[in-house]
Amino acid sequence: WLKGSSNSISKLSYLSATMQNDEGRIVDLYLPRKCSATNRLIPAKEHGAVQLNVGQVDEEGRYTGEFYTFALAGFIRNRGESDACLNRLLYEKSLLTFSK
Repeated sequence: WLKGSSNSISKLSYLSATMQNDEGRIVDLYLPRKCSATNRLIPAKEHGAVQLNVGQVDEEGRYTGEFYTFALAGFIRNRGESDACLNRLLYEKSLLTFSK
């Protein structure tokens, strides 16, 4: 592994410099998500986390093409608080009302 390590380093720097999109901008492979309820980062290896897209509908109940994205971390789900957190998030976006 150490033999020819300078060659490996030059290959790594070349690979990291060529991470560009079609427009020529340098992009990252991984963008971390944040929990919508707690604003904590969700690690890449956390398999208990979920991401939900809640669609907007018009007065007739048809999907408008717009949506809100919510991410909930696994520790919120393990504590059994995901439903309460999701209700709070939906209420803050005026997607859910608690009136009778």
